[in-house]
Amino acid sequence: MRILAISIGKPRTIQYMGKDVPTAIYKISVGGQHMVHKTGIDGDEQANLKAHGGPDKTVLASPVEHYSFYHDLYGQEPFEFGHFGENLTTEGLVENEVRIGDQFRVGQAVFEVTMPRMPCFKFGVKLGDSKALETCISTAKTGFYLRVLQEGAIEAGNTIECVKTNEAAPSVEEVHRLRFFDKQNVGKMRRVVQTAALSEVLKNLFAERISELGAN
Repeated sequence: MRILAISIGKPRTIQYMGKDVPTAIYKISVGGQHMVHKTGIDGDEQANLKAHGGPDKTVLASPVEHYSFYHDLYGQEPFEFGHFGENLTTEGLVENEVRIGDQFRVGQAVFEVTMPRMPCFKFGVKLGDSKALETCISTAKTGFYLRVLQEGAIEAGNTIECVKTNEAAPSVEEVHRLRFFDKQNVGKMRRVVQTAALSEVLKNLFAERISELGAN
């Protein structure tokens, strides 16, 4: 397992349905060492701090294994690393194997998996087809968010070392499908919300569903 690329970007404004929309999904890969802080990677910024960033969504990782899949559907020119707006393009980590709470050492930094990416319309805009958002959701080829447990320098080519995992924890894909498709599974939601590393936004979402379903 390794990091193939580190990508960063700053917010820009795009046109969407006749409106100006800020986004930082346009990232470019960068060489050399980059410091990772608990607030993010040096040089990277978010446009919407309510939807991105913060301690539970500090860094976005995307598996290189999905590049050919999306390119076959929506690509014309070859995708460059960072195409999906990810900070880290990874090799060897996929959503049905990575678990919430898994901890990985990369260079001097340590990351913890917190949640699947929750894609929005900007994913479709970036790939040039509104159907890309539906594809991302239906296939669970989303990527995942990381919190930073230990700050430090990282660079492309670094090995990804798993330093902690829990076989009983839900996978990133399981949590994704629970959010979008398995919405009535109260028992599974109750188990998932007990996962300490799960992001607060999903803990709250599942807790609300459990409460609503329990009242019906």
